[in-house]
Amino acid sequence: MTTLTDRPNTALLVIDVQNGVVAEAHDRDRVVANIATLVDKARAADVPVVWVQHSDDGLPLDSEPWQYVPELVRRDTETVVHKRYGDSFEDTTLESVLAEGRIGSLVVAGAQTDACIRSTLHGAITRGYDATLVSDAHTTEDLSTYGAPPPDKVIAHTNLYWDDHKAPGRTAGTVETAAVEFPS
Repeated sequence: MTTLTDRPNTALLVIDVQNGVVAEAHDRDRVVANIATLVDKARAADVPVVWVQHSDDGLPLDSEPWQYVPELVRRDTETVVHKRYGDSFEDTTLESVLAEGRIGSLVVAGAQTDACIRSTLHGAITRGYDATLVSDAHTTEDLSTYGAPPPDKVIAHTNLYWDDHKAPGRTAGTVETAAVEFPS
């Protein structure tokens, strides 16, 4: 259980599912559909959906690549956190958003597996959060020309090590989209 005091709530964290991030992502359509299912499940259970949106030189603010994919539509009542680093907590408002909602447990989905997803998962655990990765709702592009494993192997490896991740007083792990049950 979370080591954060008085944080009984859960949130769905949707990270960087932006046009320029997932355009060439592995199994893009299936992953985006799974994320849409998670968003629907969270909304049905009145669980907050927190949208994280990256910007940098390759993803300039308000550009078409910076926009979230059209299949995922954020409601005006749902928070968006803007970031410039891999870890969604780093130099953002995420911690204050979660504190305000008394959130101590995160369900994580999005992109890219080998960058912002991993960084945010580790950032969450080190800050005292429980962090569950939805194993079939994250993806990455093929960076094998740079020496990385193929994207399916990156995803599988991330699921493998996060499923067995441990920290004192906190829980980690993975779950498939179909098995996600948000507390209501």
